[in-house]
Parts: sequence; structure tokens; C-alpha cells
Amino acid sequence: QLAERYADLAASHSEALRQREEREWHNARLRQENARLRLENRRLRRENRCLFRQALSGPGPDKPPADPGEEAEALRAQLGRLQEKHRRALRHLRRCRAAGGPEASGAEDGELEELLLEEDEQP
Repeated sequence: QLAERYADLAASHSEALRQREEREWHNARLRQENARLRLENRRLRRENRCLFRQALSGPGPDKPPADPGEEAEALRAQLGRLQEKHRRALRHLRRCRAAGGPEASGAEDGELEELLLEEDEQP
């Protein structure tokens, strides 16, 4: 009976180690994905600032002034594309957060929380 109990304890210990390794692997994967998303976020912010500056500065000296209606339509289309990218990124962050449990919910600067709340408040 003692040998049987020892075998059960050894099996439980092996299973706990396996689960721990699996969690560690999953967390490492989530950290990599988080780093990739942070880089993508920075890139998109730079792109957004650049586009915003271009829109503010208007056409260059060598370009004729654009038709305001065409320009507005192009900006609306661009805004729609950026909003869709933003929504997809937030959905992905939510999935990563749900899969990662409490470890993945520690946003360093609260920016993720702010974005998620902002997204929830929009119609």
C-alpha cells in the first residue's frame, strides 16, 4: 500500500511538473507576442503621426491643391482602415489576456486598460 501511495505521489508530482512547464512555455509565447505587438503599436503610432502631420501641412509646394471633396473622402477611407486595424489589435489583446490569466493582465502603464475601456464605451 505504501508503494502504491508513493507511485501516486510520483505521478502527481510528474503531472504538476508537466503543467508547470506547459504554463512557462505558454507564458514565454505570450511575452513574445506582447513584444511583437508593442513594436507594431509603436510603428503604427509613428505612421499615424506622420500621416497626421502630412494632413496638417497640406499639399507640398510642387503639388497642386487637392480637391477638398476627394481629400476628405481619402481621409475618411484611411480613418476607416485605421479604426479597423485598431479594433483587430484590441480583439487580439483581449484574446491574449484571456489566455494568459493573471500574469498577462499586468499592463505596465495602464494603456491597455485605457484602450479597452475606450473601445467598450464607443458605440
